[in-house]
Amino acid sequence: MPHALTDLPVRTVTRPEGSATHEVTADVCVVGAGIAGLSAAVESARLGRSVVLVDALPVLGGQMVNSLIGLFCGVFGNAPEHRQLTHGLFDDVFADLGATGDLFYNRGHTTTVGYDEVRLGRWVEQTVATHGIRAITGAVIVGVTRSSDRIDTVRFATRYGSVEVTATGFVDASGDAALAWEAGLPCRLPEREIYGSQQLVVERLDESRRPDPGELAARIGAKAEEFGLHRHDGLAFFFPGRGTAVLNMTHIEAPLDPIAAADAQIRGKEQADRAIALLRAEFREVFGNARVRSYGFPGRRQTRWVAAVHQLTVDEVRAGTRFPDAVARTAWPIELHDTPQGYVWETFGPDHVHYVPLRAMTPPDVHNLLVAGRCIDGDAAALSSVRVMGPCAAEGFAAAHVLDLVGKDSVHDVDLGDLAERVAPNVESSG
Repeated sequence: MPHALTDLPVRTVTRPEGSATHEVTADVCVVGAGIAGLSAAVESARLGRSVVLVDALPVLGGQMVNSLIGLFCGVFGNAPEHRQLTHGLFDDVFADLGATGDLFYNRGHTTTVGYDEVRLGRWVEQTVATHGIRAITGAVIVGVTRSSDRIDTVRFATRYGSVEVTATGFVDASGDAALAWEAGLPCRLPEREIYGSQQLVVERLDESRRPDPGELAARIGAKAEEFGLHRHDGLAFFFPGRGTAVLNMTHIEAPLDPIAAADAQIRGKEQADRAIALLRAEFREVFGNARVRSYGFPGRRQTRWVAAVHQLTVDEVRAGTRFPDAVARTAWPIELHDTPQGYVWETFGPDHVHYVPLRAMTPPDVHNLLVAGRCIDGDAAALSSVRVMGPCAAEGFAAAHVLDLVGKDSVHDVDLGDLAERVAPNVESSG
């Protein structure tokens, strides 16, 4: 029998003195639940480690889900072979989302893979749950406890109270090097702005009449000033058969100041609205009935990153330098968004591959921390070619294996021979 409404008791409480802190202990703590952090967390769990995955957003998936990036980039090599260069987590994503029709492949100079961001978001959550990974969302770092050359505990603020995570090893996959920064480790900042983008998904499109990408970019370039757009080019990624597209047509600042960041988000959406107005006017047959389905969280490309043992250079990228401690690879172009109007786009030949060394993921002054994703160390141009999702996932995969191999010892002393065997699918030519 259902209870009467008056049967539900209510009690009055006040905040206890010195409010309680939630204490969590794990083998591995991963900060950042985007592709790099997810890869590190899942691989650590598969290795039998207890894992805590923490993210500042209230949901998992990082930028790949919540910024509506729309494409997996840097996973494949260049034409004509289009070799898959990153495995691990991507094998699972491609198999599962491919089976449900939630992926599409674009083959040109390289292969990019479009995805349904709603289905991917659920896949991320289900994967985390399946592997027994403890997730803490809506958590912002407020302090780090170090004993000499090791990180002991990271403190987070959440709406449910503070959380202290103690772990044997840590992975900073925050994108902005948030953990390294709060730990007092040296970081790098670009001397001029590297722009992010306000992505969005639009619906009610006539995709049968979609313009050629070159024509689209040229028309945007010709009309950008008239419509008040900062960026003078743009891309639309149409999902076949669904009448939707992800728009990448804006450049927005990506400040680390909290008030400026909120302002950039608002102005980014204004830029996105202007982009839609341009498309409706210039491509009526395709976008005349376009409506915004969703705006992504502000996309950030390169903001603050770690000063590691080795800084990857653009010369090493162009040369395809194969490092003895290589853990990731990609053929993605140099893609530096350092002007409001456009960006550098320097592609490579059919056989080109460039690599990420473990040393670019390893801060010199701490023994149980690795970084993965867009806050690894590189000069601005080099980083622009390895901050995409393919190599980021490979870096997370490698971080999990390094921490597994060294246990309570130093990440600087990992046996490179043992590591090479484990990361071979993401590094060797046969991959």
